[in-house]
Amino acid sequence: MLVANLQPGQQVLDIAGGTGDLAMAFARKVGATGRVVHTDINEAMLRTGRDRLLDAGLALPTLVCDAEKLPFASSHFDLVSVAFGLRNMTHKDAALAEMNRVLKPGGKLLVLEFSKVARPLAKAYDWYSFNVLPRLGQAVAGDAASYRYLAESIRMHPGQEELKSLMKKTGFGHVDYHNLTGGVVALHVGIKC
Repeated sequence: MLVANLQPGQQVLDIAGGTGDLAMAFARKVGATGRVVHTDINEAMLRTGRDRLLDAGLALPTLVCDAEKLPFASSHFDLVSVAFGLRNMTHKDAALAEMNRVLKPGGKLLVLEFSKVARPLAKAYDWYSFNVLPRLGQAVAGDAASYRYLAESIRMHPGQEELKSLMKKTGFGHVDYHNLTGGVVALHVGIKC
């Protein structure tokens, strides 16, 4: 939340917001004078998030939408966030360009996503991802296939430098990233100039 640096009254778009965790945190920061729009392409996940938000006393605009074709005016939001959702978007370049379009000049994009781990951890992480994770998924959730897909989608997602380059190509003037947990997850921050 420190990186977001939200102020009361600001406008936020939470893409792939699913369970509503970030939308809830953002709403507390922007207050009653601000607005957080909670979106996801998956209606069931969005409904779960909306219900959680309502249970917490927050009635936020909630909308099923595709990040590659955002139904919002240009230069509208101060912050756009996407956490663990960009990896599943078919046309990442189109989605990032849309995120850039709806940001105000000087606005910020936060992309939190699984990424490429530091080289010393790579072999152990791959072994865990493709051998242990699907077995845990089968034992706990009765669904090894979804956990196998998770590992495969992480491997196919652009690494830190590739995503930084893609964000710049889609219009972000300044892009930086911060590795978390040895690069298992990275937070990319893009500023619209």
